[in-house]
Amino acid sequence: MKGRALLLALSLLGAPLCASAQTAPAPSDPPPVPESFQIGLSTETIAVGASSGGQRLVVFGALDNADPRVMRQGRYDIVVILEGPRSNLVVREKKRTFGIWINRGSERFEAVPASYALASTRPIRDIAPAVTLRQLGIGTQNQAFERTPPTKGQRSDTQQYADALFRLKTESGLYSETSGAIEFVSATLFRANLALPADLPVGRHVARAILFREGSFVRERSEDLWVVKTGIENQISVFAARNGALYGLVAVMVAVFTGWFGRLMFKRD
Repeated sequence: MKGRALLLALSLLGAPLCASAQTAPAPSDPPPVPESFQIGLSTETIAVGASSGGQRLVVFGALDNADPRVMRQGRYDIVVILEGPRSNLVVREKKRTFGIWINRGSERFEAVPASYALASTRPIRDIAPAVTLRQLGIGTQNQAFERTPPTKGQRSDTQQYADALFRLKTESGLYSETSGAIEFVSATLFRANLALPADLPVGRHVARAILFREGSFVRERSEDLWVVKTGIENQISVFAARNGALYGLVAVMVAVFTGWFGRLMFKRD
Protein backbone atom coordinates (compact mmCIF):
# COMPACT_ATOMS: atom_id res chain seq x y z
CA MET A 1 0.00 0.00 0.00
CA LYS A 2 2.77 2.36 0.91
CA GLY A 3 4.51 1.71 -2.42
CA ARG A 4 1.33 2.37 -4.35
CA ALA A 5 0.68 5.56 -2.38
CA LEU A 6 4.20 6.81 -3.02
CA LEU A 7 3.88 6.10 -6.75
CA LEU A 8 0.54 7.91 -6.91
CA ALA A 9 2.01 10.96 -5.12
CA LEU A 10 4.93 11.14 -7.52
CA SER A 11 2.62 10.92 -10.51
CA LEU A 12 0.45 13.74 -9.14
CA LEU A 13 3.47 15.94 -8.54
CA GLY A 14 4.75 15.37 -12.08
CA ALA A 15 1.43 16.09 -13.76
CA PRO A 16 1.49 19.90 -13.25
CA LEU A 17 5.06 20.01 -14.48
CA CYS A 18 4.16 18.19 -17.69
CA ALA A 19 1.08 20.34 -18.17
CA SER A 20 3.07 23.52 -17.67
CA ALA A 21 5.71 22.33 -20.10
CA GLN A 22 3.10 21.59 -22.76
CA THR A 23 1.30 24.93 -22.36
CA ALA A 24 4.47 27.09 -22.32
CA PRO A 25 4.29 29.62 -25.20
CA ALA A 26 6.71 29.17 -28.07
CA PRO A 27 9.38 31.87 -28.42
CA SER A 28 8.07 34.76 -30.52
CA ASP A 29 9.65 35.64 -33.84
CA PRO A 30 12.18 38.50 -33.75
CA PRO A 31 10.73 41.89 -34.76
CA PRO A 32 11.30 42.83 -38.38
CA VAL A 33 14.38 44.94 -39.08
CA PRO A 34 13.35 48.49 -40.08
CA GLU A 35 14.19 49.76 -43.52
CA SER A 36 17.38 51.69 -44.04
CA PHE A 37 19.09 53.23 -47.03
CA GLN A 38 22.33 54.83 -48.13
CA ILE A 39 22.91 57.68 -50.59
CA GLY A 40 25.75 59.02 -52.71
CA LEU A 41 26.35 62.05 -54.93
CA SER A 42 27.58 62.11 -58.50
CA THR A 43 30.13 64.72 -57.39
CA GLU A 44 31.24 66.32 -54.17
CA THR A 45 32.26 69.64 -55.74
CA ILE A 46 30.57 71.81 -58.36
CA ALA A 47 32.51 74.61 -60.06
CA VAL A 48 30.61 77.69 -61.21
CA GLY A 49 31.84 80.61 -63.27
CA ALA A 50 30.82 83.27 -65.74
CA SER A 51 30.66 80.77 -68.60
CA SER A 52 29.03 77.90 -66.72
CA GLY A 53 25.34 77.32 -67.30
CA GLY A 54 22.84 75.35 -65.27
CA GLN A 55 24.16 72.02 -64.07
CA ARG A 56 22.64 68.80 -62.79
CA LEU A 57 23.30 66.80 -59.67
CA VAL A 58 22.53 63.09 -59.49
CA VAL A 59 21.75 61.60 -56.08
CA PHE A 60 21.62 57.82 -56.04
CA GLY A 61 20.90 55.36 -53.26
CA ALA A 62 19.86 51.87 -52.24
CA LEU A 63 17.20 50.55 -49.87
CA ASP A 64 18.00 47.83 -47.36
CA ASN A 65 15.48 45.48 -45.71
CA ALA A 66 12.70 46.74 -47.96
CA ASP A 67 9.29 45.12 -47.46
CA PRO A 68 8.45 43.18 -50.67
CA ARG A 69 4.74 43.87 -50.27
CA VAL A 70 5.21 47.63 -49.90
CA MET A 71 7.69 47.59 -52.76
CA ARG A 72 5.27 45.80 -55.09
CA GLN A 73 2.54 48.30 -54.25
CA GLY A 74 4.85 51.23 -54.90
CA ARG A 75 4.29 52.67 -51.44
CA TYR A 76 7.89 53.69 -50.80
CA ASP A 77 8.49 57.39 -51.49
CA ILE A 78 11.71 59.36 -51.48
CA VAL A 79 12.27 63.11 -51.30
CA VAL A 80 15.67 64.59 -52.13
CA ILE A 81 16.51 68.18 -51.17
CA LEU A 82 19.58 70.30 -51.85
CA GLU A 83 19.79 73.24 -49.46
CA GLY A 84 22.22 76.08 -50.00
CA PRO A 85 24.21 77.94 -47.33
CA ARG A 86 22.08 79.65 -44.70
CA SER A 87 22.45 83.32 -43.87
CA ASN A 88 20.50 86.26 -42.46
CA LEU A 89 18.59 88.37 -44.99
CA VAL A 90 16.77 91.68 -44.86
CA VAL A 91 13.64 92.19 -46.97
CA ARG A 92 12.75 95.83 -47.62
CA GLU A 93 9.55 97.35 -48.90
CA LYS A 94 10.00 100.29 -51.26
CA LYS A 95 7.34 102.72 -52.36
CA ARG A 96 7.47 105.57 -54.83
CA THR A 97 6.90 108.90 -53.09
CA PHE A 98 7.05 112.17 -55.05
CA GLY A 99 9.00 110.39 -57.78
CA ILE A 100 11.56 108.92 -55.37
CA TRP A 101 11.77 105.30 -54.22
CA ILE A 102 12.15 105.17 -50.44
CA ASN A 103 12.12 102.35 -47.89
CA ARG A 104 8.83 102.12 -46.03
CA GLY A 105 9.57 99.05 -43.95
CA SER A 106 11.84 96.05 -43.56
CA GLU A 107 12.03 92.64 -41.93
CA ARG A 108 15.12 90.61 -41.01
CA PHE A 109 15.02 86.82 -41.31
CA GLU A 110 17.54 84.39 -39.85
CA ALA A 111 19.11 81.24 -41.32
CA VAL A 112 17.48 81.51 -44.75
CA PRO A 113 18.74 78.90 -47.26
CA ALA A 114 20.31 80.66 -50.23
CA SER A 115 18.91 77.98 -52.56
CA TYR A 116 16.47 75.10 -52.27
CA ALA A 117 15.97 72.40 -54.91
CA LEU A 118 13.57 69.51 -54.28
CA ALA A 119 12.89 66.32 -56.22
CA SER A 120 10.38 63.64 -55.24
CA THR A 121 8.83 60.42 -56.48
CA ARG A 122 5.38 62.04 -56.43
CA PRO A 123 3.93 65.43 -55.51
CA ILE A 124 4.84 65.93 -51.88
CA ARG A 125 1.21 66.55 -50.91
CA ASP A 126 0.51 62.94 -51.94
CA ILE A 127 3.48 61.52 -50.03
CA ALA A 128 2.80 62.56 -46.42
CA PRO A 129 0.37 64.64 -44.34
CA ALA A 130 0.86 68.38 -44.31
CA VAL A 131 1.82 68.39 -40.62
CA THR A 132 4.63 65.89 -41.28
CA LEU A 133 5.93 67.96 -44.19
CA ARG A 134 6.00 71.07 -42.01
CA GLN A 135 7.81 69.32 -39.17
CA LEU A 136 10.49 68.02 -41.54
CA GLY A 137 10.76 71.29 -43.49
CA ILE A 138 9.92 69.59 -46.78
CA GLY A 139 8.74 71.89 -49.56
CA THR A 140 9.44 75.48 -50.44
CA GLN A 141 6.21 76.61 -48.82
CA ASN A 142 7.22 74.92 -45.55
CA GLN A 143 10.42 76.88 -45.09
CA ALA A 144 10.08 78.50 -41.70
CA PHE A 145 11.67 81.92 -42.16
CA GLU A 146 12.52 82.93 -38.60
CA ARG A 147 12.56 86.67 -38.19
CA THR A 148 14.79 88.62 -35.88
CA PRO A 149 12.83 89.99 -32.90
CA PRO A 150 11.73 93.55 -33.77
CA THR A 151 13.07 96.56 -31.93
CA LYS A 152 10.85 98.45 -29.53
CA GLY A 153 8.06 100.22 -31.32
CA GLN A 154 8.66 98.44 -34.63
CA ARG A 155 5.58 96.96 -36.29
CA SER A 156 5.43 94.99 -39.51
CA ASP A 157 3.47 92.30 -41.30
CA THR A 158 5.89 89.37 -41.03
CA GLN A 159 3.92 87.09 -43.35
CA GLN A 160 3.87 89.73 -46.07
CA TYR A 161 7.65 89.98 -46.04
CA ALA A 162 8.05 86.19 -45.84
CA ASP A 163 5.82 85.80 -48.92
CA ALA A 164 7.86 88.41 -50.76
CA LEU A 165 11.09 86.61 -49.89
CA PHE A 166 9.69 83.30 -51.10
CA ARG A 167 8.43 84.91 -54.34
CA LEU A 168 11.79 86.52 -55.12
CA LYS A 169 13.65 83.25 -54.51
CA THR A 170 11.23 81.33 -56.73
CA GLU A 171 11.29 83.86 -59.58
CA SER A 172 15.09 83.82 -59.63
CA GLY A 173 15.11 80.02 -59.91
CA LEU A 174 16.86 79.52 -56.57
CA TYR A 175 13.81 77.76 -55.08
CA SER A 176 12.28 74.93 -57.11
CA GLU A 177 10.31 71.70 -56.76
CA THR A 178 10.08 68.84 -59.26
CA SER A 179 7.85 65.80 -58.77
CA GLY A 180 8.56 62.55 -60.57
CA ALA A 181 12.28 63.35 -60.81
CA ILE A 182 13.19 60.28 -58.73
CA GLU A 183 13.02 56.84 -60.30
CA PHE A 184 13.69 53.32 -59.09
CA VAL A 185 16.14 51.80 -61.54
CA SER A 186 15.70 48.39 -59.86
CA ALA A 187 13.75 46.92 -56.97
CA THR A 188 15.88 48.73 -54.37
CA LEU A 189 18.07 51.21 -56.29
CA PHE A 190 16.87 54.75 -56.94
CA ARG A 191 18.21 57.83 -58.68
CA ALA A 192 17.27 61.51 -58.37
CA ASN A 193 18.07 64.27 -60.88
CA LEU A 194 18.28 67.81 -59.57
CA ALA A 195 18.45 70.75 -61.98
CA LEU A 196 20.65 73.48 -60.49
CA PRO A 197 20.45 77.18 -61.36
CA ALA A 198 23.32 78.86 -63.17
CA ASP A 199 23.89 81.31 -60.29
CA LEU A 200 24.08 78.61 -57.63
CA PRO A 201 25.54 80.28 -54.51
CA VAL A 202 29.01 79.20 -53.47
CA GLY A 203 29.66 77.47 -50.17
CA ARG A 204 28.56 74.34 -48.37
CA HIS A 205 25.32 72.77 -49.55
CA VAL A 206 23.53 69.87 -47.85
CA ALA A 207 21.83 67.09 -49.83
CA ARG A 208 19.04 65.48 -47.80
CA ALA A 209 17.23 62.27 -48.71
CA ILE A 210 14.07 61.34 -46.78
CA LEU A 211 12.42 57.91 -46.98
CA PHE A 212 8.68 57.41 -46.46
CA ARG A 213 6.73 54.17 -46.15
CA GLU A 214 3.00 54.41 -46.85
CA GLY A 215 2.98 58.07 -45.83
CA SER A 216 5.04 57.62 -42.64
CA PHE A 217 8.53 58.98 -42.12
CA VAL A 218 11.15 56.22 -41.87
CA ARG A 219 14.65 57.63 -42.06
CA GLU A 220 16.79 60.50 -43.36
CA ARG A 221 20.32 60.64 -44.78
CA SER A 222 22.48 63.65 -45.74
CA GLU A 223 25.69 64.41 -47.63
CA ASP A 224 27.69 67.62 -48.12
CA LEU A 225 28.24 69.28 -51.49
CA TRP A 226 30.63 72.19 -52.05
CA VAL A 227 30.12 74.85 -54.71
CA VAL A 228 33.23 76.83 -55.66
CA LYS A 229 34.07 79.56 -58.15
CA THR A 230 36.53 79.11 -60.99
CA GLY A 231 38.44 81.34 -63.38
CA ILE A 232 38.67 85.11 -63.02
CA GLU A 233 35.68 85.21 -60.65
CA ASN A 234 37.50 82.99 -58.17
CA GLN A 235 40.64 85.16 -58.38
CA ILE A 236 38.64 88.34 -57.78
CA SER A 237 36.78 86.74 -54.87
CA VAL A 238 40.00 85.57 -53.22
CA PHE A 239 41.62 88.99 -53.74
CA ALA A 240 38.62 90.79 -52.23
CA ALA A 241 38.60 88.47 -49.21
CA ARG A 242 42.31 88.96 -48.52
CA ASN A 243 42.58 92.66 -49.40
CA GLY A 244 39.27 94.26 -48.56
CA ALA A 245 40.45 97.89 -48.38
CA LEU A 246 42.52 97.66 -51.56
CA TYR A 247 39.68 95.95 -53.40
CA GLY A 248 37.30 98.75 -52.40
CA LEU A 249 39.74 101.40 -53.60
CA VAL A 250 40.23 99.64 -56.94
CA ALA A 251 36.46 99.30 -57.37
CA VAL A 252 35.98 103.06 -56.81
CA MET A 253 38.75 103.90 -59.27
CA VAL A 254 37.26 101.59 -61.92
CA ALA A 255 33.84 103.18 -61.43
CA VAL A 256 35.24 106.70 -61.77
CA PHE A 257 37.25 105.79 -64.86
CA THR A 258 34.25 104.06 -66.46
CA GLY A 259 32.06 107.13 -65.89
CA TRP A 260 34.69 109.52 -67.22
CA PHE A 261 35.45 107.37 -70.25
CA GLY A 262 31.76 106.92 -71.06
CA ARG A 263 31.16 110.64 -70.85
CA LEU A 264 34.14 111.28 -73.11
CA MET A 265 32.98 108.75 -75.69
CA PHE A 266 29.39 110.00 -75.86
CA LYS A 267 30.11 113.69 -75.45
CA ARG A 268 28.16 115.85 -77.83
CA ASP A 269 29.95 118.57 -79.73
